[in-house]
Amino acid sequence: MTRADLTKRPSDVRAMFDDVAKRYDLTNDILSLGQDRRWRHDVIDAVAPKQGELVLDLAAGTGTSSQPFADRGARVIPCDFSIGMLRVGKAAKPQLMFTAGDGTRLPFADNTFDAVTISFGLRNIVDPDAGLREMHRVTKPGGRLVVCEFSSPTWAPFRTVYIEYLMKALPAVARRVSSSPDAYVYLAESIRAWPTQSELADRIVGAGWSKVRWRNLTGGIVALHHATA
Repeated sequence: MTRADLTKRPSDVRAMFDDVAKRYDLTNDILSLGQDRRWRHDVIDAVAPKQGELVLDLAAGTGTSSQPFADRGARVIPCDFSIGMLRVGKAAKPQLMFTAGDGTRLPFADNTFDAVTISFGLRNIVDPDAGLREMHRVTKPGGRLVVCEFSSPTWAPFRTVYIEYLMKALPAVARRVSSSPDAYVYLAESIRAWPTQSELADRIVGAGWSKVRWRNLTGGIVALHHATA
């Protein structure tokens, strides 16, 4: 795959995630060297769900990121555009309210959620700015946004090593463990092309959010952006 593949139609991206659904969580755990579990724990702490709050977990995939919200007493709706992901998730976690939805046209009313979060999915929305505006629309005034996304390592030498891993090692490892290894070439390209921490913060502000700040995880490989509706 080449950079041109980043312009693929939303239906193609949806099919890609359908293809990787069965081994998606295992593949991510291996490719991140287990760091994805720590990052998701950091997301839960950042959202700080309260008993009875309604949380939208967007791009939730199989619901691995959603269950901890329910465990803390929140009502959580895992939402994803991949039916394949939702089917795998529903089979494993039938108690969760899995919902199919396009990030640019969410199937929820205005001012519905106390908090909205998206982990490693914003860059896969066909129009991330429209997605951020939709998240703002469905969040109650004063509600919270937490975006967990791959970002730019803060130490230049490490950044070079990281890019080499993304473009060479990641697809090679994916060929051994993923049900659709070519998808991870696209994902690596999408990470490399993604905005820096400050650039994403500006886009979040542009979508109507306030009090935007971020925290780097694992040297900036991942960044947590917080904002208020």
